[in-house]
Amino acid sequence: MERVHVWEETVTIPTYPAADPEKSPLFLENRAYQGSSGKVYPLPVTEKISDKKEDVAYHAIYLENDYLKVMILPEIGGRIQRAYDKTNNYDFVYYNHVIKPALVGLTGPWISGGIEFNWPQHHRPSTYSPVDYFYQEHEDGSATVYVSEIDKMYGTKGMGAFTLYPDKSYIEIKGQLYNRTDMPQTFLWWANPAVPVNEHTYSVFPPDVHAVMDHGKRAVSTFPIATGEYYKYDYSEGIDISCYRNIKVPTSYMAAHSDFDFIGNYDEQLDAGLLHVADHHISPGKKQWTWGNSDFGQAWDRNLTDEDGPYIELMTGVYADNQPDFTWLKPQEEKTFTQYFMPYKHVGRVKNATKDAAVNIELAGGILRIKAYASGKHAQVTIQVTQGENVLFTDTAPLSPVEIYDGTFPTDLETLSGCSVSIKDADGALLVSYTEKEPELEPTPEPADPLLPPEQLKSTEELYLGGLHLEQYRHATFAPEDYYLEGLKRDPSDIRLNNAYGLLLYRRGCFEESIPYFRKAIEKQTWKNPNPYHGECYYNLGLALHMTGQDNEAFDAFYKATWSYENQSSGYYWLACLSCRKGDYQAALEFIEQSMIRNWHNMKARTL
Repeated sequence: MERVHVWEETVTIPTYPAADPEKSPLFLENRAYQGSSGKVYPLPVTEKISDKKEDVAYHAIYLENDYLKVMILPEIGGRIQRAYDKTNNYDFVYYNHVIKPALVGLTGPWISGGIEFNWPQHHRPSTYSPVDYFYQEHEDGSATVYVSEIDKMYGTKGMGAFTLYPDKSYIEIKGQLYNRTDMPQTFLWWANPAVPVNEHTYSVFPPDVHAVMDHGKRAVSTFPIATGEYYKYDYSEGIDISCYRNIKVPTSYMAAHSDFDFIGNYDEQLDAGLLHVADHHISPGKKQWTWGNSDFGQAWDRNLTDEDGPYIELMTGVYADNQPDFTWLKPQEEKTFTQYFMPYKHVGRVKNATKDAAVNIELAGGILRIKAYASGKHAQVTIQVTQGENVLFTDTAPLSPVEIYDGTFPTDLETLSGCSVSIKDADGALLVSYTEKEPELEPTPEPADPLLPPEQLKSTEELYLGGLHLEQYRHATFAPEDYYLEGLKRDPSDIRLNNAYGLLLYRRGCFEESIPYFRKAIEKQTWKNPNPYHGECYYNLGLALHMTGQDNEAFDAFYKATWSYENQSSGYYWLACLSCRKGDYQAALEFIEQSMIRNWHNMKARTL
């Protein structure tokens, strides 16, 4: 197949229909969900699922090349419903043949299987809702399916681009998150692939993961061998919790830290698995979730499927290493990232992986064994094992998604410490490498300390950071204003506390009430310097003045905000808007051009 084939098709899937949303839902203020606020206004809530199955027609988009066939369902959140490896007839993500929702999602219905994309909160508000989509073919023979939506709760826009290349066995996913609003917003993004499991399945975390943590880092366990209590289960005998069969209770764990770019799972019986690859500097989140291999977990499996059995989730977070772990999107800011999902086979417990290749190296009984897989076709690669300056082994072989390398050689090495393996293509380009490091006794990290009540915090800085934390993490029960007001009681002139509390009031529609706090912050900022280091307070004052009909003063405040680099794009944008209101279109054009100098891509997106 020289080009990726992309097409639309109607598919019939047995479905347990969800009821219509409640006409008068309870918008609970202090509802906690997945460690953060469960408020969903203005989204409706569904509270009932039918227990009778019926055939339902869905609109599916397919991508297919020689190696993979991928099905995307725009009507159910734009999820990847199926990802199938044609080379060994293996569904490398869990393929649920029935749509059987449970009331697990933020607004109700949620289904297991496929790859779910969670943003700006977990499990995504629109995980069971339709999204916009389109697709296109490219000159290089690849094809892309785009899914996009605007979050109705906070106004941010998210888009995913799913690309298949003609000669690659991976799915490339490019995410694009954009804050269309004039206020800072928070988000998380966790791609959530489900994978089928059985007694022979284990998770493949990088070799430097020695500790894992619960949601909110409330608890910690050693990994892969747990030796204490975790999720109220006794692992004191020393139990490998990377193996599905050993986890008997519903359990989450997230890597405390890793300098590697991959996570995966492997089925030893089928000799196949899944890998996720992304730059760990942007995508540090590596998580496993299971209902547990026990009567309770198996009951949940039956509740979510008819015949496809148990699964686990291997969630992958960008700009986040834990859940909930929200990141800021400043006004009109865009964040982008790239993730890869691919099947692999025969390599087992991967030591390292890139989007191009995966490698494993093992030492047993005087035999060193190297196994490798590539996502593209290579007529010849060079496999080399070294220890320091010494070359221990060199071999050449073809490598591709169907030609797996498995080589051995005898050695008198007692450990792999200091050994490196590299795989290079015919041009000498490195596909993947790994160096075994000397084992280190690393201390297990401590669980996170809970936030103390405001009156127990020692400084105004801690009170500011405490309130900001509650806003950023969308806390369900603690109120950020308690921390801001306690700080302002101690120091009424504090710049950050005044700006933060003013912005909190502004978010809540208290525009008039917010203005004195922004002015107080600016008064302190300009105590000795009329040109402050940051312009955010001027920008926020401009917003509040505009909302109270004081456009002339707002114009001045926005202009002063543009003196600071970080506020130039949004500040000039608002100067353009106010100039249009006055009919000064020439000035508006000049202002918008100034805004686009630093934010042209986002300003273009804002008008779409």
